[in-house]
Amino acid sequence: MDMRTRVGTALKQAMKAKDAERLSTLRLINAAIKDRDIALRGTEDEAAGCGDTDVLAILGRMVKQRHESARAYEEGGRLELAEKELEEIKVIEDFLPKQLNENESAAAVDAAISEVGAASIRDMGKVMGILKGKYTGQMDFGKVGPLVKERLG
Repeated sequence: MDMRTRVGTALKQAMKAKDAERLSTLRLINAAIKDRDIALRGTEDEAAGCGDTDVLAILGRMVKQRHESARAYEEGGRLELAEKELEEIKVIEDFLPKQLNENESAAAVDAAISEVGAASIRDMGKVMGILKGKYTGQMDFGKVGPLVKERLG
């Protein structure tokens, strides 16, 4: 089942269960997917629409945004809003594949470096391209970037 169908099915289930918090988050996910579809209009990707990799990227951004918001709310003493952001993260993460741990990420970086034949920092873009192609939604590329730089430097 593709990601769009999974989100739609979960949305219907949340409506039937009258789970207002989950329903709200699922509607946000659905809206973000539709926004991406609209952004693709007029391009050669329009017919295909928003694919699973696009949806995974959207979900990853949504989780990152909510982590940042929760941190800001906690610093501002707005714990109830921080709690709401963390609850939304749990709903979004239901659709993301299992995150790679540090050892798995390091192994993936090493494999990508050897696959590309990277020898210097100038090859970092190629390595990151391979990683994004294979592990979108499974690793935090903000944390992996310095690791790639360290391995190539």
